[in-house]
Amino acid sequence: MDAAAGSAARANGADGEQGGGGAGPNDAEPVVTFETLGLRPAVLDAVRDAGYERPTPIQAQAIPLALKGRDLIGLAQTGTGKTAAFTLPIVDRLAGGPRRTRVLILVPTRELAQQVEESFVKYSRHAEVDVAAVYGGVPIEPQERALRGGVDVVVATPGRLIDHIERQNVAFDDLEVLVLDEADRMLDMGFAPQINRVVAELPRYRQTLLFSATMPPEVEALARTYLRRPLVVQVGRRSGVAHAVQHAVYPVPRERKSALLIELLRKPEMDSVLVFTRTKHGADRVVQHLERAGVSATAMHADKSQVQRTRALADFKDGRVRVLVATDIAQRGLDISGITHVINYDVPQQPEDYVHRIGRTGRAAATGDAYTFMSPDEIAMVRTIERVIGQQIPRISVPGYDFGTVAAD
Repeated sequence: MDAAAGSAARANGADGEQGGGGAGPNDAEPVVTFETLGLRPAVLDAVRDAGYERPTPIQAQAIPLALKGRDLIGLAQTGTGKTAAFTLPIVDRLAGGPRRTRVLILVPTRELAQQVEESFVKYSRHAEVDVAAVYGGVPIEPQERALRGGVDVVVATPGRLIDHIERQNVAFDDLEVLVLDEADRMLDMGFAPQINRVVAELPRYRQTLLFSATMPPEVEALARTYLRRPLVVQVGRRSGVAHAVQHAVYPVPRERKSALLIELLRKPEMDSVLVFTRTKHGADRVVQHLERAGVSATAMHADKSQVQRTRALADFKDGRVRVLVATDIAQRGLDISGITHVINYDVPQQPEDYVHRIGRTGRAAATGDAYTFMSPDEIAMVRTIERVIGQQIPRISVPGYDFGTVAAD
């Protein structure tokens, strides 16, 4: 990983999506602060209220360009402050203006929609900007009332937004800004037709901001279609592991993974642990094993209702449960400070998913650890991950425990 991405990881603020603290700038370079970015006083007051002092690299580069109205492609790893990189200039733009739908933000998941909404609430506390988050899995009527009542910003998942468009609950005649957040993830989830359907409803002349952790050909095609002469801001490599994350592989037979997980969780430093499984049933089984071993745990996956997913996330954030076991629904967009460890109970099938998963730890100014359990049938997938990230992941054995012999190579 290069120095810029490392700086981003160390400079994040308490919520992993904002600046503050972190490594100091080079003595030969001018100090970049939020005041030097050109944000209006009401926005700066909200930033100070949140306790942040300096922008992350992606914020320092993207915010001035967004304030000038330029179309923008922002490429950075998760946890580097991308949400504030578009939230702050949008709040600056909307402050004191008329109340109508001027901004639309498309996101891939319900959880990310909620977190972007929270970001707007935090940064607009002195600017009177109203935001509504619309997503599936919850009743549509409260969202309908909010949209019909008039809001400045709509944060939406594509499918539920189309429902509101078809019900004529929202109109975009006055839209000024479109944000495509986690664009690569939206395309991975098959949202391209829905994105096209939504954009067809928007004014042709607008500012469009696209943020993504990676830039595969599909995202490049999306950018060519919807952005006008965009500027590109990139922090770090397109496929790299955050500098603040120490990661390792545990070779272990599949049938002994649960025993290894329980053994590791006996370490007192494993205070807040996010475990990824490949399947929903696998997540539930891991939770059952942990609870039988006396470890507080909860599961989060697509078979859970929105209420159950929200409760699981809240319990994990608040420390009521120590372990959150999730499928890839949680690999992107979850902004949880204080995750000490990420464990890949199953090796992710896509190398990019590995980067996103372990990016859940090592956020803000903290460091984190990420462990991957590798059974014999998963060796090839680990090798592929290592080729993509450009480094070999250290192997670790457990002293005093015989989990069987699994070759590292």
